[in-house]
Amino acid sequence: MTAAMAAADLGAAYSGYLAHLADADEYAATELAIGLLDAGVPAERVLLDLVAPAQTEVGERWARNEWSVAQEHAATHISEQVVAAVSGHVRPRPTGGRVVVACMDGEWHALPPRLVAEVLRLRGWQVTFLGASVPAAHLVSYLHRYDAHAVALACALPMRLPYAHRMIEACRRSDVPVVVGGRGFGADGRWARRLGVAWAPDAPSAADLIADERALRGVPPARLTHLADDEYASLVRRRGELIDSALADLRERVPSARAYTAAQLDATVSDLGHVVDFLAAAVYVDDSSLFAEFVQWLAEILGSRGVPAGAIALPLAHLAAVLRDFPRAGRALAQGGAALPGAAR
Repeated sequence: MTAAMAAADLGAAYSGYLAHLADADEYAATELAIGLLDAGVPAERVLLDLVAPAQTEVGERWARNEWSVAQEHAATHISEQVVAAVSGHVRPRPTGGRVVVACMDGEWHALPPRLVAEVLRLRGWQVTFLGASVPAAHLVSYLHRYDAHAVALACALPMRLPYAHRMIEACRRSDVPVVVGGRGFGADGRWARRLGVAWAPDAPSAADLIADERALRGVPPARLTHLADDEYASLVRRRGELIDSALADLRERVPSARAYTAAQLDATVSDLGHVVDFLAAAVYVDDSSLFAEFVQWLAEILGSRGVPAGAIALPLAHLAAVLRDFPRAGRALAQGGAALPGAAR
């Protein structure tokens, strides 16, 4: 089958695959993918041009409040089963060394790194996929037991970057080169460069990088000298206090918040926790744009659920006042506030 024919088949199949996900029809989705393989479409293209973009659309439908969390979870499970079916249908014999693929500790978005693992397997590597949220100590123990050529680590949320850095350094102390990927490192990989680690924007790029050990190891060192000022560590120590004070301030300023149901209160505390965690991550990598991008995303998510931007502006203003002696946090909060819809430019 030519590349043009494969692209045409995938284009025609995409809407059908999305419909199967919407209907939670695992069998139809699997049959569609296997049918493409039988028609001569390469397995890598089925994974990257069908399953991957469909999963992106699933996430966007959740973000637009078109799909519930339950629908998103069901669709993700089906795509995981489809990936397993494709992997079982095409079983290339390994010709390369072992590559370990895992999610960062605390990172639960396992499908994207699973796709990377399968692409590596298709290209001849012996792949061990460790799945979601792998503790650093357990990963290092595994690396000591097995001789790995490289480790591929995924991170979808920038708030996990401090943990990612510790995990990367733990792998390096085991003398195993690391490549990272995922939205958590920035759309252009800028936070990976700040942490001094090789970054790949997609599965084929990760495969090419892992095949080039010189490029994998030849990355500039981390640029984190700013952490000497202890601002990040202070934010982490005060996390609970900052969440509690922001919640108290919100209740003081918005009387309706005092009547929140248990579910509404839990959601508010969770959102405030994310605000503090993303702020800490922005301070860790010394990049206010990280926090501004999060605020924009949060405003879109909450806006689709009928929550006004003011609900975010109040906690940001409160934190700015409480953290007035934290210059880098203050800059991030100011940039985040400016990113809100309707903010004065």
